[in-house]
Amino acid sequence: MGQNSESVTHVVSENNSGDEVFELLAKQSGICRAALIDITWFTESMAAGKPLEIENRHRLQVNRTADRSATDIPVSQYACQRRTTLNNRNNLFTNALKILAENAEFCENEGRNLAFARASSILKSLPYRVTKMDDLQGIPSLGEHSKKVIKEILEDGNCGEVEKLIQNERYQTLKRFTSIFGVGVKTADKWYREGLRTLHELKASKIKLTKEQEAGLLYYEDLIVPVTMAEADSIRKIVEEAVHRFLPAAVVKLTGGFRRGKESGHDVDLLITHQDEGKEQGLLHQVINWMAVQGMILYDDITDNRDQKWKTKEPELFDHFAKCYLIFKLQKDMVNVVDLNTSGDHDSLAVNEAKEMGLGGQAGTCEHAGCASVKDKDWKAIRVDLVVAPFSQYAYALLGWTGSRLFERDLRRYAKHFKHMSLSSHSLFDNEQKRFLMAATEEEIFAHLGLDYIPPQERNA
Repeated sequence: MGQNSESVTHVVSENNSGDEVFELLAKQSGICRAALIDITWFTESMAAGKPLEIENRHRLQVNRTADRSATDIPVSQYACQRRTTLNNRNNLFTNALKILAENAEFCENEGRNLAFARASSILKSLPYRVTKMDDLQGIPSLGEHSKKVIKEILEDGNCGEVEKLIQNERYQTLKRFTSIFGVGVKTADKWYREGLRTLHELKASKIKLTKEQEAGLLYYEDLIVPVTMAEADSIRKIVEEAVHRFLPAAVVKLTGGFRRGKESGHDVDLLITHQDEGKEQGLLHQVINWMAVQGMILYDDITDNRDQKWKTKEPELFDHFAKCYLIFKLQKDMVNVVDLNTSGDHDSLAVNEAKEMGLGGQAGTCEHAGCASVKDKDWKAIRVDLVVAPFSQYAYALLGWTGSRLFERDLRRYAKHFKHMSLSSHSLFDNEQKRFLMAATEEEIFAHLGLDYIPPQERNA
């Protein structure tokens, strides 16, 4: 085998173990970040006439741990150059670092938050379990504080700083309050400084809540329960049927953690587009109004697209698509059995129930939702984000809304520092050529950036 090249994307082997291939590559003078795959992927791709997406069954498993050193595994400081699956071999460390990152966020210390988050992300990506500090030699993005935490866990089984933090009243309170839909760190900290500690105290207080916070508090018990993949897919089907009433052939794509392969999440993100650009305008209002009449919506907040705002040459944290943050009322018997029977008459079970409870199908309010306290109710409140993207921006929107958050942050950081480009969920701007780069797929975006394509299930950074 010759010297490795950054342009190599796949290393195909027949009758070799993953350890054997890995050891061979480690001896090469170059660094190889290519996927290690079995010959079956190559033969199936030849039969299909195109490179197929790599599945787990194609991958060669690397199991060596005892004599592993940092030089065996070239690890990039950028999450967009690492393949991070849901198979986290270092949970004990990453869970502790996550708590420290979360507390740094509660203290509004962005630097510490990012430092702990990046350290956790690096450990998630490692294809082996860290058993000694020597395993971390040469690994980037591990600060002294993070190493101290890891060392203590290796020696004692836990970290005293983290254990103490878990019992801290402020940490507990801010974690509780920020888990309410519509409540951020600043608001949670304000309530804490005003003496509030529990949801009961918050409800009993005379604090003026926003409509969003009222809904978040009202449906709190439902919203803190993880959303299952089955529930997310059922909502996707319901929304898709609603969208197709007004715009047939529109695409409704499940994004976020579920697209990355997670079996549960805290909300459902759906991205909508249509090949005939312009037809998607106004769609969101039509869909939300129709679903409200069906009694499917407990709360909604629509933001129209700001057409010119996306044409910035600097990356931004937030996008400017038309979107709706809503709380969806999912009938439990609709999960995996989704058929709206969209015949046009509104005398459905959902609407009858809405009338009986005084809902009236009104979107944008939550006063009607007293039914949330009814025991053994046959529905569940679920957070849903609907995002509508013009077709020319769809690939960038899909990439941005798939996540993970740190993967996206590092992708934009890499684009800026190495390619002199500005990446957002709308576009990619080449600052040297002074032009926007078009892309119809995520693969094309990675190609523009000179990066190996990383599929969604390996972006769990």
